[in-house]
Amino acid sequence: MSDERAHETDRFRAQLEAAKHASTAQLLFRAARRMNEVGLGRLQAMSGQPVRAAHTALFPHITLEGVRQTALAETLGVSKQAVGQLVGELEAMGVVERVRDPSDGRARLVRFSAAGRQGLLAGLGMLRALEDEARAAVGDDAWRGLRSGLLATLAWLDGPGGPESVERAGGPGGPESAGSPGGPDGPESAERADSPKRTGSPGHSGDSVGPSQPR
Repeated sequence: MSDERAHETDRFRAQLEAAKHASTAQLLFRAARRMNEVGLGRLQAMSGQPVRAAHTALFPHITLEGVRQTALAETLGVSKQAVGQLVGELEAMGVVERVRDPSDGRARLVRFSAAGRQGLLAGLGMLRALEDEARAAVGDDAWRGLRSGLLATLAWLDGPGGPESVERAGGPGGPESAGSPGGPDGPESAERADSPKRTGSPGHSGDSVGPSQPR
């Protein structure tokens, strides 16, 4: 690489890092990713199982009553084969089980096993302990402010005045104003290295931590 090219790369790197640091959403994604990484590491140590982010990405979409693999694949935007492999690995760990669908004897449902349900509760306890550590590190006021801001942001994102409802109505960034059949993607973190595509909330990540609560 020439000196000029190296200097250009260094300048762009500094520009990129400054832009990331100035973005609250990027800071949120980074914090969520790091919390997810720490939480996943503790989950692996606690369970003794080789649980990966790709596995835990399924957790929020596995209902307590059970869900078909085809529905999981459609929700996650991945192939049935990919979901089948992940479900098979989770089944081998004892986290989920496949049972006959009472509405269609030819189909099977994926649901949490008894051990998997207990694991969810234990995982949520681990997350609470991690939150307590974070609160102690940043201070009660900062933590309460963070929680309040997150709740308000989620209420905006999910509410009738959120960006998706505005886009559907043809507002800023919406299909009509963009002049295309589909508007831009929502503000989602790209955790695609080890996990299937998620639909819905980002980054990663908080929902994708092992102890995520199912619907």
